[in-house]
Amino acid sequence: MNKISISTAVGVVAGLAVLASSPVQATEGYFSNGYGAVNKSMAGAGVATGFDAMSQATNPAALTGVDSQFTVDLSVFSPHRSYQYIGGPGQDSDRNYFPIPGMAGAYKIDSASAFGWAFYANGGMNTTYPAAGPVPPSGGPFGGGKTGVDLGQAFLQFTYAREISSGVSVGISPVLAAQRFKAYGLSPAFDGMSTDAAHLSNNGYDWSYGYGGKFGLQADVGSGISLGASYQTKIFMTEFDKYAGLFAEQGDFDIPSTIQAGLAWDSGGGVIVALDYKRINYDDVAAVSNSGTSGPLGADTGAGFGWEAINAYKLGMQFEATPDLLLRAGVSYNDNPIPDTEVSFNILAPGVQKIHYTAGMTWKLDSSSAINIGAMYSPTNSVIGPFMMGGDAEIEMYQWEATVGWTWTF
Repeated sequence: MNKISISTAVGVVAGLAVLASSPVQATEGYFSNGYGAVNKSMAGAGVATGFDAMSQATNPAALTGVDSQFTVDLSVFSPHRSYQYIGGPGQDSDRNYFPIPGMAGAYKIDSASAFGWAFYANGGMNTTYPAAGPVPPSGGPFGGGKTGVDLGQAFLQFTYAREISSGVSVGISPVLAAQRFKAYGLSPAFDGMSTDAAHLSNNGYDWSYGYGGKFGLQADVGSGISLGASYQTKIFMTEFDKYAGLFAEQGDFDIPSTIQAGLAWDSGGGVIVALDYKRINYDDVAAVSNSGTSGPLGADTGAGFGWEAINAYKLGMQFEATPDLLLRAGVSYNDNPIPDTEVSFNILAPGVQKIHYTAGMTWKLDSSSAINIGAMYSPTNSVIGPFMMGGDAEIEMYQWEATVGWTWTF
């Protein structure tokens, strides 16, 4: 697999990623179900319309319908993760509160074209189980003492969008990415399963860098209805060398491709309804999709987390309560990527969420600035399946998130 030479621009992403690499965002697997306070409050729906500068993270073509502006937001994300051996003990993961920043800019070039940039984050393989766990000799879920993993991904995208004919816009975005990962507590339980036990666990953080692209289309088809679609390529990343004995293909951990399509209806009287479909192709990445029993850890066909590609369905609505107050609500449903045959390894990454309820608002302070607020709640979901040391185990999570942001239009 071809890898890139790291450019100066990726170095910028690495610096920004320090802000975003420790949080988890285990909503649609380890992808966020929305980017920015506005999109988050719509449950991630909106590929067919543009709301603010961060809309380019969903669809680059959206920028032609956005004013020149800058937006910034901060989320507090709280996932509550746990596992339990059926008929026996279990543990809750520590560290349940994570700050997640995001920011974006949009600039009108002329009446038909726009330029923009956006910084946002993913994550989701994050757990911290204390050493006082149920498995001898040293506790934790696998007998290796304090156990967990920490994955964070940061993206910096640059966008050019143009209206190529009346009501039809296209957009393209090169995407730079940086990710950070560490794992601990996997020895000695997994040493004999690894091709390189020295690069399996307890090696601190390792960094990986890469690139990909995003393409989008929006079209106004009349009667207030618009259609939209976007595609993000697989993002090719450098290997996690410190974890070449954990991830398949000697530490390879690319970021899977996604596709999103949908429609939006603008009533012309202050109501916008958006309905989206999204697919996340976790099966693009061997380290994520290979079965936990497929082969030695670190090998080309080595064991992984067993995640399946998932589909997500999103519905969001915006209502103009007053000229200065916009209200939003949304709901999304996605497949659980973790089958019940893959519970053992996913004690480390219990990304089992399926339903997300969202709400939010924009309060216009004046003609150029506004406060954006979003909230999300995802109820408890769990998976029960065979555990590698015998019997069955259950992995479980629920989560909530609160986001506040500010937009300046100029």
